[in-house]
Amino acid sequence: MHAPSLRRIPVQQRSADRLERILDACAALLDEAGYDALTTRAVADRAEVPIGSVYRFFAGKQAMAEALAHRNLDAYTGRVAGRLRDLPAPDGAAVLDAVLGEYVAMKRSVPGFTLIDFGTPETSASGSADREVAARLRELLADRLGLDPGQPRLAVACLAAVRAADALVGLAFRTDPAGDPELIEETRIMLHGYLADVIEGAWPVEPAGG
Repeated sequence: MHAPSLRRIPVQQRSADRLERILDACAALLDEAGYDALTTRAVADRAEVPIGSVYRFFAGKQAMAEALAHRNLDAYTGRVAGRLRDLPAPDGAAVLDAVLGEYVAMKRSVPGFTLIDFGTPETSASGSADREVAARLRELLADRLGLDPGQPRLAVACLAAVRAADALVGLAFRTDPAGDPELIEETRIMLHGYLADVIEGAWPVEPAGG
């Protein structure tokens, strides 16, 4: 799925490969210099493409960062979906652990992800990035746990959970470059406690007195 910020959707493989190189360069430079210092010229130089190739795809820096965020979200959705397919049973706790686990794993391993995960500073401020992530996760949860994706509470709860988890995990990685394990564990506990009743019926029932 291509980002809405793309000026032109690549048709030929050569063009698609060039776009990927541009986004890879953008991600690497985010880790090195930060978002404020990111420029289209620096990305073109790192990707070893003419500056015109960058502008063929993007109107500017923000559009390029939005495309990177969109690529990240596609990758995250795919990774979570793969984890959920491997679960032996529709277990709500295991589903939430997969959702959080893949997010933390990408924070640790994907270039540029600590600064631009699923939204740019602009889209994150408006809340549109959180809503897109929540919508994707709602569909995944509904599909794996047999829930109604149109359930109003599920939509609101997913959005609230995404926002809260993003804030806590972000703090965990500001505290520790590898992600503070205690804060990550608190995030997991928070998600379980908050969403347990929303996905009731897909949650393991503790035996009486257990």
